[in-house]
Amino acid sequence: MPKEKRRCPWCGDDPLYQRYHDEEWGVPMRDDKRLFEFLILEGAQAGLSWITILRKRENYRNAFAGFDPEKIARYGDEEKRELLANPGIVRNRLKIDAAIQNARAFLKTTERHGSFSRFLWDFVEGKPIRNAWRRLEDIPSSTCLSDRISGEMRRLGFKFAGSTIIYAHMQATGMVNDHLTSCFRYREVSGLCRM
Repeated sequence: MPKEKRRCPWCGDDPLYQRYHDEEWGVPMRDDKRLFEFLILEGAQAGLSWITILRKRENYRNAFAGFDPEKIARYGDEEKRELLANPGIVRNRLKIDAAIQNARAFLKTTERHGSFSRFLWDFVEGKPIRNAWRRLEDIPSSTCLSDRISGEMRRLGFKFAGSTIIYAHMQATGMVNDHLTSCFRYREVSGLCRM
C-alpha cells in the first residue's frame, strides 16, 4: 500500500481542498489574469473559509466574465444587481463593489507598471520568499511586507486589500512558500522558487 502524502493540515481531507493545496497553493504565479483572479477570490473570502470560496470558484468565473478585468471595470448598476441576485457567489455589496473597483485599479496599475505581475513581484525582487515553518500556528497572518504592499495597493485605489488579504494572496500565488517543512509540497515548491 503506498504511503499517504503528508500535507499542510489546513487542507484536511476534502478532495477539492487537497487538489488546490497540491497543485496551486504556493506555486509562483506571474500571469496577470490569474493574479487578478486570486485578488478577487481573496477579497470574497474575507471573513469566510477558503473552502467556501473554492466551492464557488466556477460560479465566480462565470459571474465575473472569466476574471477579465477590462470587462469587470465596465460593470454598472445592472451588472451589480445581477451579481447581488446570484446565489452562486458571496452576495455582499461591499465585496462586489470592491471587485469592480479592483478591476479599475488593476488596469491603472498595469498601465503604470507594465504588468500587475511586475508590480507585485518587484516587492520581493522577483524571487519568492522561502520560509521554513514547522507548525501551522507559527505561520503569520500578515507581515511587514504585506503591510507595505497593502498600503501601496490601497493608495492605488484597491479595496479589500488589507494586509491579511494581501498575505493570503502572496501565499496563494507563490510570492512566499508557507508550506510546512513536513509537507511533501515544501521541497517541490521550493524547487519552483529558483526559477
